Amino acid sequence: MDIHNILKGCMNNDSRSQTVFYERYLNFALKISFRSVHSFENAANAATDAFVKIFRTINKFEIRDIDKLEAMLMGWIKRIVVNASLDYMSKENLTPQNIQLPDDVWNKPGSEQSGENNLMYKELILLVRKLSPGYRVVFNLYVIDGYSHAEIAEKLGISVGTSKSNLSKAKVFLQKHFIKDNNGNALCFT
Repeated sequence: MDIHNILKGCMNNDSRSQTVFYERYLNFALKISFRSVHSFENAANAATDAFVKIFRTINKFEIRDIDKLEAMLMGWIKRIVVNASLDYMSKENLTPQNIQLPDDVWNKPGSEQSGENNLMYKELILLVRKLSPGYRVVFNLYVIDGYSHAEIAEKLGISVGTSKSNLSKAKVFLQKHFIKDNNGNALCFT
């Protein structure tokens, strides 16, 4: 079943389409929520909350360009999962835990990503998780999710200056953990 038909089925509350949609994007949602919600169980709960919101509001998603449908849809899903994860983290007053996601979660939906790319992405996310909670959330929202400092400040109830400071400190921490080649390209993480 192609994504356009799956999406149309979801918009018509077709349970089979919703199941296919859920299974197709679950790992994507788990990776996003895991960046903020520090255990597999909590990431799964936050992702479930996100899917409830997705299915409740899926009729608001506009299909503008069939050729870019999946990319647009994944951006929309990502925004909902980020917000659901922040809500879940805040609601549950979560603290970091040293738990990892199962390896199959790191695969991108709808593509055959190389094992090397999956490993680099996984290593980067695990390195980002070593940041303090305040630095990590700002880093994820700004660098990975594309929020502005003003949006981050509003979402987290902090000042724009605090958001900028947390991002700067996160970057300094991450730069200390990169191993670079002679040209300055990141090779791996320490």
